Amino acid sequence: MARRRLRLRKPRGTGEHIAAAVVALAAVTLLLQMARAAQSAVVRGWPILLVLAAGGLTYGLWQLLRQARARRARVGMLARLRITLADIDAMDDKEFEFALRDLLVRDGWSARKVGRKGDQAADVIGDHPQRGRIVVQAKHTRVGGKVGSTVMYAVKGTAGPVHKADHAVVVTNGAFTRDAMAWGDRHGVHWVDREKLQHWAENGAALHELLKVSARSRRNRFRRAA
Repeated sequence: MARRRLRLRKPRGTGEHIAAAVVALAAVTLLLQMARAAQSAVVRGWPILLVLAAGGLTYGLWQLLRQARARRARVGMLARLRITLADIDAMDDKEFEFALRDLLVRDGWSARKVGRKGDQAADVIGDHPQRGRIVVQAKHTRVGGKVGSTVMYAVKGTAGPVHKADHAVVVTNGAFTRDAMAWGDRHGVHWVDREKLQHWAENGAALHELLKVSARSRRNRFRRAA
């Protein structure tokens, strides 16, 4: 059985019109009373609202100051950062990547670790206001291990097109093959072997000084792979 739809009908007759007007007047009166009550509550409670707002503002400022102090403390700590080759040799791959990130931060780069599966030949990326962007490929190996040319090819192929880098560098705690070093020198891929790593991490030399990285020029952005 179909349900009947209820429809409102217009008032009929003088009595119904008067009743409707009374109901409308009562509703308007109620709304006005509610508005006055709300206004009165705000007027009476503004000191409490002011205190709450001041407390929230004070807490927010305290948090900002605390974070700023923490950042300054970290920057100060990293400015004194020194990592020995023995400590680096004892690291695993991820720890090595984090160490390289911290060394870049020490040298004034805004650096982040990005190394993971499918990282396209970039473990750490650093940005500098004058020197642009650097891509770091980390190769942690056993002492005496050597990095070959294939790593240099991969870094060259992705540094510019994928990561928009101005500079690219491969860092290892081991060594490079003669072909890898020669190919890197010809194609603009910097390399940091065990000896250079000691100067950078343990002796405190800045990476951009070690590699003779100059200020960025848009016309000299890292050359794309052919």
